[in-house]
Amino acid sequence: MHSCKEGVPRAEEQLHYGEDYRFIPATSAASGLGVSVLPDLYCHTIQIVNICLVGRPDDRAFVLVDAGMPGSADDIVSVVEDRFGSGSRPQAIVLTHGHFDHVGAIVELVKHWNVPVYAHPAELPYLTGKASYPEPDASVEGGFIAKISPFFPNEPIQLGDRVHPLPEDGTVPHLPEFRWIHTPGHTPGHISLFRPRDAALIAGDAFVTVRQDSLYKVLTQQIEISGPPRYYTIDWRAARESVRKLAALFPSVAITGHGAPVAGKELREGLTKLARNFDRIATPDYGKYVH
Repeated sequence: MHSCKEGVPRAEEQLHYGEDYRFIPATSAASGLGVSVLPDLYCHTIQIVNICLVGRPDDRAFVLVDAGMPGSADDIVSVVEDRFGSGSRPQAIVLTHGHFDHVGAIVELVKHWNVPVYAHPAELPYLTGKASYPEPDASVEGGFIAKISPFFPNEPIQLGDRVHPLPEDGTVPHLPEFRWIHTPGHTPGHISLFRPRDAALIAGDAFVTVRQDSLYKVLTQQIEISGPPRYYTIDWRAARESVRKLAALFPSVAITGHGAPVAGKELREGLTKLARNFDRIATPDYGKYVH
C-alpha cells in the first residue's frame, strides 16, 4: 500500500485541518471491523465512527461516505484496497456532515486519491475555513464523553475547490440510485442517503445505534437506536423532524455514523419508537442547546 503522504500535487497548499486537529485516543470493541450489509454496501468502523463504501467489489466503481477519525487515512486506504483491489480509489467522497470524526482523514485522502468531495451547501462554511461549528456542549445531560467534548477538534477544515455542493435536485454524484435527504439538527447541513429500490439508508448522525453519551455503551457497542450525539447537536427541534422524516421512509437497513448496522424488525420498531418519543428518548433534559 502506498502511504497517503505521497499525494497527487494540485493546489495542495490550500488543503489543511484546523489548528486543533489531533489524534483522539478513543476506541470501541468494533474498531477495525467491517461488515457487508448488502452486496454493494460495506460498513467499517474506525475507532468509534463508521465509514461506508457504496459499490460492488467486482466492478471497482464506488463512493466513500465520510472520512473517519484524525490520523486514520492509511487505515481507510487499506480498507478500500482490501475490498476493491490495490490502487483502487473512489469516484468521490460524500460527507454526511463535517464534524471531526467524519472528516478526520479527508485532507490526506483527497491528496492521495485526487477525487472530489460533496456536501450540503449549508455545511460548506465548515469545510472551507469560513466558520467553526458551535462549541460542543459539555453541560448537556449525558455521560463522560459530553464532559470531555470541549477537547475534540472543532475548528473548520479547508478543502478549497475540492469540495462541491450536492446537486439541488437530490441526486448523488456517482450514485444514481441514491437520493440525498437534508436531515439537519445535528448540524445545519447534515444529510442522509436513501435508495428507494431496497430502502437502504445511510443515516450519518441523524440517529445512531449506540448511546453516544454513554462511555460504556460506546466501548461495548451495545445496540440501541438513539438520537444524534447530544454534545454536538445544536437544534433539537430540527433533529426531531429529521428522525421523523427518516422513519417515514421505512428503511429496511440502516448504517449510522456510530454503532452497528441495523435491519428488519429491530430497525423498524426502534426507529418508529424513536420518532414517536423523540423528546423523551433523545432530547436532553438540560443543556445550552436545549430550548
